[in-house]
Amino acid sequence: MHNQVGHGALLLIFSELLLAIMAAMVKHISQELAPEVVMFFRNLLGLVVLLPLLLQRGGLRGMATRRIGGHFIRAAAGLSAMYCYFYTIAHIPLAEAVLVKMTTPFLMPLVAWWWLGDRVSRRTLLAIMLGFVGVSFVLRPVPGHFDPVHLVALAGAALMSVAMVGIRSISDTEPPRRIVFWFAVFSTLFSALPLFWASTLPSAQHWPWLIAIGVIATGAQITMTTAYKLASPGRIGIYNYTSVIWAALLGLVFWQEALHWSTLVGTALIFTAGLWNLRPVSAAPEAPAVSSRTAPDKPSENRQS
Repeated sequence: MHNQVGHGALLLIFSELLLAIMAAMVKHISQELAPEVVMFFRNLLGLVVLLPLLLQRGGLRGMATRRIGGHFIRAAAGLSAMYCYFYTIAHIPLAEAVLVKMTTPFLMPLVAWWWLGDRVSRRTLLAIMLGFVGVSFVLRPVPGHFDPVHLVALAGAALMSVAMVGIRSISDTEPPRRIVFWFAVFSTLFSALPLFWASTLPSAQHWPWLIAIGVIATGAQITMTTAYKLASPGRIGIYNYTSVIWAALLGLVFWQEALHWSTLVGTALIFTAGLWNLRPVSAAPEAPAVSSRTAPDKPSENRQS
C-alpha cells in the first residue's frame, strides 16, 4: 500500500509538471494566436489522441447515453472554465493563474451543497475561508495593484467546480470513459464556433506548438487518472499544488516573472488550507455546519481532475 501511494504521488507530481508545461506553451503561443483559437486546437487534437483509447472497448455503442443534458452542462461549464484559464495565462504571471485555479477544490463543496445537497463540515468551511483569505492576498484588491484579470481566473475556478460537481451528478450511470468522451466531443464542437470570427488562424510555425499542447494535456490527463487509481485523492491530493511550484519556475525562467510577497503569503495560506482539508476525517465525524433542507445525506466528494 505504501508503494502504491508513493507511485501515485510521483505520477501526480509528474502530471502537474506536464500541465504546467502545457500552460507555459499556451502563454507563449497566445502572444501570436487568440486564446479561443488555441483552445479549439487543444480540444481537437486532444480528441484525436483520446478517441482510439476511449473506443477500444465497446466502440461507439458503449458511448450511448440517456444523460446527454448532464454531459452538456458539464461540458459547457468545463469549457467556459478553460476559456477563463487560457485567457488569464496569457495576461497575468503563470504561477498566479495556476494558483487561482487551485481554488476549485474550495468551491466544490459549496457547489455540491447547493446542487446535490451534500453536507459541508465545519473543518471544510474553515478551510474554504482560509483558502479565500489566501486568494485575497493573491488578488491584492487595493488601488494600483488590483488586476481585473484575476477575477476572470476566479470565475474560471468557480465554473470548473460546477463542471466537477457535474461529473458527480451523472457518475451514478455514466462511466468515466463515457464522461471523458462526451466532454471531448462537446468541447471540440463548442470551441469551433469562435473560429468563424477569429482574426488569425494557425500558420505552419504554430502547428508544432498546438500539437504539443494537445498531446501533453492528454498525457497529463491519463497520468493523473492513473495516479488516482493507485491512491485516493485524500492521500495524494496535496501534490496537486506542486503545479504552482512548476508554474513559478517556468514563469521565472522564461518570462522573468518574480512573485510579489503577497502572492507568496497567499500561496502559503492556500497550501495550508488544502493540506488541512485533505487530512483524514476522525472516527467520530464532526457535526455538519451546512446542510441541505431537502436532500438526503450523501458522502463527501474527493477532488476530481
